[in-house]
Amino acid sequence: MGRVLLVVRLVLADVRRHKAHAAMLVLAVTAAVATLALGLSLNGACEALYRQTRAATGGPDVVALAPDSGPDATRELESLATHPEVVGHNGPYAVVYSDLAVHGRSSGVVVHGASLTPGPINRPLVTSGEWIRPGGAVVERGLATALGVKVGDRVTVSDRRYPVVGIAVTAATSIYPWAAGIGPLGGPSDPSGLVWMTAKDASALAGRDLTVTTAMDLKLRDPSATNAFRSSLRSPTTRLTLHSWQFIATQDTVILSGTEPILVVGGWLLGFLAITGVAALAAGRIVEQTRRAGLLKAIGATPGLIAAVLLTEFLALAVLAQVLGLAVARLVEPAIANPTASLIGCVVGPDGTTLVATTLLVLAVALLTMLPPTVRALRTATVSALTSPAQYLRHRPLLTTLSAVLPTSLLVGLRLTARRPGRAVLHAFSTAATVTGITGLLIGIAQPVRPYAALPNIRDEQNYRLLLAVTVMLVALAIVNTIAITWMTAMESRVSMAVTRALGATPGQVSAGLSFAQLLPAVPGAVAGVYLGIFLFGIFSVGQIAMPPASWLLAAVLATLFATAALTALPARFAARHPVARTLSAETV
Repeated sequence: MGRVLLVVRLVLADVRRHKAHAAMLVLAVTAAVATLALGLSLNGACEALYRQTRAATGGPDVVALAPDSGPDATRELESLATHPEVVGHNGPYAVVYSDLAVHGRSSGVVVHGASLTPGPINRPLVTSGEWIRPGGAVVERGLATALGVKVGDRVTVSDRRYPVVGIAVTAATSIYPWAAGIGPLGGPSDPSGLVWMTAKDASALAGRDLTVTTAMDLKLRDPSATNAFRSSLRSPTTRLTLHSWQFIATQDTVILSGTEPILVVGGWLLGFLAITGVAALAAGRIVEQTRRAGLLKAIGATPGLIAAVLLTEFLALAVLAQVLGLAVARLVEPAIANPTASLIGCVVGPDGTTLVATTLLVLAVALLTMLPPTVRALRTATVSALTSPAQYLRHRPLLTTLSAVLPTSLLVGLRLTARRPGRAVLHAFSTAATVTGITGLLIGIAQPVRPYAALPNIRDEQNYRLLLAVTVMLVALAIVNTIAITWMTAMESRVSMAVTRALGATPGQVSAGLSFAQLLPAVPGAVAGVYLGIFLFGIFSVGQIAMPPASWLLAAVLATLFATAALTALPARFAARHPVARTLSAETV
């Protein structure tokens, strides 16, 4: 117990001394975990919402649709009620294909002729207002959300006006905009919403030369045996289309087809940015951590205790960030998993796959950032750790000759980059991850607009919003990383920069050299990010993608480099103006 208490006290003391580092780690990992958790759990969340909606509305196990109306279609559907596996049914009822207009907007619509008193099978749940009455209409909530319809509004269906008496949800059809199972509006290219009217009002609409089909809802003895039931009805003469509840649940997730890869890839990119940023800061604390390990060795601490002290801080902060990220994902998930508001219910916590993936991400951030400096601290002898001897550089005549012809600013930048190649690589990777997100956003913007008739495409709109959100988080984290790395480089090289200024370099040349040290690795990183963004977008896209103009991609690279230069200018200039005499009197080169 004494060792545990000692580790806790040492960790808390170190966190208090480095509040900015701790906050950066927690925020970066929280954003990465939340994004990744959302991407991995969306399909499960959508399925959970459908199951809850199905339970609340008495959703049928199978929906049977005939391609027309009339006695033959009715008899064919009614014959299903005598099937040995069918234990209950609703209908047959008419499905009328028309259009709906309200508030200057319009949409394709299917009108279900429903009973004034719904039975136990397919009983839509009214979420606002009341159920249908003669002359009134109930609008499905997804369509109502898309058109901004509220109870009391008047909608026009096939040139007839009806008051909206209620808004409801159902599990008997797919979510908006795929309410039509068959007929002229039965595919993603012909989107439609759902409206309920009385059977009499639906029949009156059907008499206006509109397309009419017939539907029937079935309850099976074994709800999981829908495939066997459908197979038993297959014959050359059947005209029926059968939609199982599993098919409807799967169709509901189509609207999330582009959402999951955006969030999953974005989560890993954010995690990678967290690793690069925090690893750079951890590398800047190597001398401090090594001295700390030396002090612990001097008072008799074992290597295991020292490793626990050095690693526990990052692991504890990373686990805290994981908890926060999962909580954020839990709060945001219902809105993203149900963009049309066609489903009801609440989303349960993350599943096992999500927990494993986010835990691996957290461990990667903590171990990859802290394991190298910890190993170095443990391997350093106690005396060397306490004295922190100066590191002597190897003399390379060829490099000295080449450097004689370089401008002073570029020479300073190359010297800083060459002395810290690992940090340069991290900064290049950070830039590549950021430009990957920007490239994905530009490609998304370049895709052709595919509206649902006069309405925007909900799926494309959600994908664009999420691409924008992920890109903004990538850029924000990259900004923090760039400023932090520049400041860390400036603090570590303050003595050598003071010597450079003592030999005649101006503060402006030193400041430009610090900026060059960040720009040099940013150039290959930005170029690689463009190609990586194109590659990833192509992998997760269906069909041919439209590429943005080359000028857009070039502008993204140039803007990234310009932003890097601008972000490094302030900390570099501040560090370059530190008094030379004070620096040299406090340190030994």
